[in-house]
Amino acid sequence: MARRTRQAQKPLSGKVALVSGATRGAGRGIARALGEAGAIVYCTGRSVKGNPSPYKRPETIDETAEMITAAGGAAIPVRVDHRVESEVEALFARIDREHGRLDVAVNSVAGEDPLAGAYGWFWDADLTNAAKALENSLLTHIITAKHAAKLMMRAKSGLIVEVTEGDSLGAGGNPVKQVVKLALKGNALAMATELQPHGVAVVAITPGFLRSESMLEGFGVTEQNWRDAGKKDKNFLESESPLYIGRAVAALAADPKIMTRTGQLFSSWELSREYKFTDYDGRRPDWGKLKIDFSGMPPDFLAYFRIGGRLTLEWLDRVTARSKSFGKQLPKETSPGPKGKRQKAKVRSQV
Repeated sequence: MARRTRQAQKPLSGKVALVSGATRGAGRGIARALGEAGAIVYCTGRSVKGNPSPYKRPETIDETAEMITAAGGAAIPVRVDHRVESEVEALFARIDREHGRLDVAVNSVAGEDPLAGAYGWFWDADLTNAAKALENSLLTHIITAKHAAKLMMRAKSGLIVEVTEGDSLGAGGNPVKQVVKLALKGNALAMATELQPHGVAVVAITPGFLRSESMLEGFGVTEQNWRDAGKKDKNFLESESPLYIGRAVAALAADPKIMTRTGQLFSSWELSREYKFTDYDGRRPDWGKLKIDFSGMPPDFLAYFRIGGRLTLEWLDRVTARSKSFGKQLPKETSPGPKGKRQKAKVRSQV
C-alpha cells in the first residue's frame, strides 16, 4: 500500500524532462516541480558555478539541480547555450543516449532578458540590443523545440511547453518584448498544428504575478517577507512563487488527455482551479479573480489597456470569422493512405 501511495504522489516517475532556462525564475520553479513529481530533470542554461551568464546574476543551473536532489528528486545540470544549435543538438543526443526518451520539454530561456529593454512607448524604445534580445528570447525557443520534437515524434508522445507572459494577445511593454511574448504563444499554436498527427502536444503557459528573484529584489524583499511588498503594491499580495507555475506544468505533463489541450494558452491560476494544486505555502493565488488595484497607474497606461482590449476583441472576431469560413471550404478529411501514412498534398497560398 505504501509503495502504491508513493507512486500516486509521483505521477511523472520514469519520465524524462528538460527545462531550458532552469537557472532562475519560472524555469527554476518548473524544474523543481517536475522533479517533485518524479521526473528526471535536465536543467540547462548558461549560468554555472564560476561562469555566470551575461546577466551577472548569482543563480546557476547547479543550484537548481541541487534544490531538486535535496528534495529527493533527480536532476542533471548541463551548460548549454541555446542560441547555438550544435550545442542543443548535442544535448538531445545525450538525453537520447542516456535515457532513450524525452517526455517533457519546457522552453523558459531568457524570460527576463534585460536586453529586451524597459517599459515604454514603442517610438521611444532603445533598439540597440534588439537583435540580440530576439535571438536570446525567441530563436533559442525555436531551436530547442525543433530538436525536442524530433525525439518525441519517434515515440509518438510528449509535451513541449512555451513559457510566455500574459493570458491574452498582449504582453510586455516595449516592442521587442511584445514581439517575443506574442510569438511564443503563436508558435506554440503553429507547432501544435504540425505535431498533432505525431502524438506530440504543445502548449503555452503564463504565470501570474511571479515572485522571481529579480522581482523580489525590485521590491526590496525576500521570499521570507514578500508580503511586506504589499504595502507598495496591493496586487503583489496575489503573487505566486515560481513553484506554482511549475506545478501547473507538472499537472499538464501528467494529464493522460493532454492532446485535447494542444495548441492552447494556459495560465497557472486557471490550471490550479482545475487540477487543485497549490503553491508551496498552501495558497492558491488567482490572478484571474483578483480585483486589480489600478490606483497607482497613470491615465495613459489605463487608456492603453482600454484601447488594446477593444482592438484585441475586434481582431479576434475577424480572425474567428475568417477561420470558420476557410474551414468550411476545406474538403472532408480522407482516411490515411497505405501503411497509415498521410497523403501529401500541395497547397497553393494566395498573397
